[in-house]
Order: sequence, then structure tokens, then C-alpha cells
Amino acid sequence: MAFATTDDSVKLYYEETGSGSPIIFVHEFAGDHRSWEQQLQHFGRRYRAITYAARGYPPSDVPEDPASYSQNRAADDILAVLDHLGIQKAHVCGLSMGGFATLHFGLRHPSRALSLCIAGCGYGAELNMREQFRAEADAVVAALRADGMAAFASRYAYGPTRVQFEAKDPRGFAVFKQALAEHSALGAANTQLGCQKERPSLYHLQSEMAGLTVPTLILTGDEDWPCLTPALLMKRTIPSAALSVMPNCGHTINLEAPDLFNSIVGDFIAQVGAGRWPTRDPRAVSGSITGIR
Repeated sequence: MAFATTDDSVKLYYEETGSGSPIIFVHEFAGDHRSWEQQLQHFGRRYRAITYAARGYPPSDVPEDPASYSQNRAADDILAVLDHLGIQKAHVCGLSMGGFATLHFGLRHPSRALSLCIAGCGYGAELNMREQFRAEADAVVAALRADGMAAFASRYAYGPTRVQFEAKDPRGFAVFKQALAEHSALGAANTQLGCQKERPSLYHLQSEMAGLTVPTLILTGDEDWPCLTPALLMKRTIPSAALSVMPNCGHTINLEAPDLFNSIVGDFIAQVGAGRWPTRDPRAVSGSITGIR
């Protein structure tokens, strides 16, 4: 097994395949490194494809102190894996919790990113939903501590933005739910407390996002309700961002519709590699509807 070590001595398990320009995939709260298998198989044919298990997700270390988990730590853990592998710059692609980590990686370490694919990013971001999101994070922690991981997984897997996956691919959904049940309850609870609950709202990051020039793709499912408005915010705010919406899709888009996900991300990375990814023309931002007043 291969591990990278962070600056606070946490060991992160990683896997890689292929060669060429590097792409690192960052998983969501309910996923782990196994969630990206279909992407590693696809992108490993042309690129150096890498994924890892976040802290709190075995076989990575599971720190016992919630203070060892934070949004900044999540972003810097991406850097730790890249540094361990001797990679100066990489395409970074993350979903949900991993999407937030990808965005913050771009804000904290822009010189290390070839591009950013920020997928399924937005839970708890809207200001009128902040307190509800924080309360639900506490409820998740209480359920994990009271009932354990398997019981928690049997409920969490059927959230309102995940039932689309079950309807579309029952077998794939069953594999996802079983993998979720195998996670560490301690690691999941600490991730909620230190990272999910305390991360800043995207609406409080608008000035930082406005200065981001790394080529960026915002990707979301059209039934991933908490992510739709935040996706528009990121599109409007990041001058190098494009927005793609996957039809009839919920939250777990890389698993629910892997061929479409891979196609969209692959086209994006190819454009970046060809030097053809644009920064928004200032003329596209105007107070006029038609351009004629």
C-alpha cells in the first residue's frame, strides 16, 4: 500500500495509474478513493490518474481529534499527495466535499493547479441555509455516534439528491451504499465537525474567487438542489469558469452517469491542455440585455 504523509504526520493512502499529465481526484463525504475507479480506468489511458482516501477514511489515518480536520487541511492534503509524488502541477477534480477542497486548493495554491473541476459543490453555502446545514451536521454526528456506520449508511444513502442514482443504476448504488457502510464512524463524525460544519460559505469567498484565473469547470447535476444556485454563483464570480449541468442527475454524478461525466471532464482537460480555455471577455458582463441602449 502506498501512503503520503502530511505536515501534521497524517498518512494518506493513494492509488495511481497511467502516465502523462497528472489528474488527481478528490472524493466526497459519502465516498472514498474507490468512488473514482471508473475515472481512473478512463483517464488512466491518457493521463497519470491519481486518487486518495481523505484523512478519516481508512486505509488513510483516522485522527481522533476533530481539530485535525478542517477545510484548509482538506485543501492542503491534496498538496501533500502531489508533493509526495513529485508533481509540480496537476488537474484537480473533486466532488462535493472534494469539490470544496478543490476550490480551496485553487485559492490557496493556484500555482500548483493546471485546472480545477469543481463538481457537486454547494451544500450549506447559501446564507439562508447555513444554520440548517450546521444543525444537520450535528445530527449526522449524533447518528454516527449513536448507531454506528452501517446503520447511518442505510439512511444517508437515500438522501434527496442520491435517490436518482438508485433509480438509474441499482447495482452501482448498492456498491456505493456498501462502501459507505465500511467507513470509519469516528472519521466520518470528525469530518463533519471539523471540515463540513465549519467551512466558509461560498458567498463569503466572492472576492477571492473573483481573483482566480486557473481554468475552472463547475459541474453539477440538475437535481442536485443545494448545488444549483451556488454553481451559478461560482460561474458568475470566477472569470475563468464554465458551467455544465448534467440532466436528470443528482449528487453522485461521477458514479451515476460516469460516461457523461468523463466526457465533459475529458473535453475540459483537453481544451486546457491545448491552451484554448478562455478567460471571460469583459464585454460579456454588461448591465444591458442586448448591448444596445
